[in-house]
Amino acid sequence: MRNVVAALLLGLGVAAGAQPVKWPPLPSQGFIIGRAATKADVDAGNAVFVAADGDRAIGVPRFLEIPQYAYFVDNGKRTPAIILQAEEVQGQTLLGARLLDGQYMVGFIGDFELLGARAPNRAP
Repeated sequence: MRNVVAALLLGLGVAAGAQPVKWPPLPSQGFIIGRAATKADVDAGNAVFVAADGDRAIGVPRFLEIPQYAYFVDNGKRTPAIILQAEEVQGQTLLGARLLDGQYMVGFIGDFELLGARAPNRAP
């Protein structure tokens, strides 16, 4: 999955430059808190991914501050994102996020620098 996320970012051409990030307000909807996401949640735009084995849900919600600001970190490059979903899947915590350009991604919790619900006032 890490390779898929990295390939997605490379394909999008996202890069954190020296310019300060213009963080948007956190969304008031379009995220999941306290339960595993379903296909209906993804279809409705309220989740980024569904952790399932066939038709059986295997994700367990992780209780993180959702939504929150974050950087996706890959090879030292920090890409601004907003965390919308957190689930444990087979012992790994996966986060669903929206990049500031509107693209969605899934990554491991260790791939993110979590910043909390207050907009950061610093450049990446």
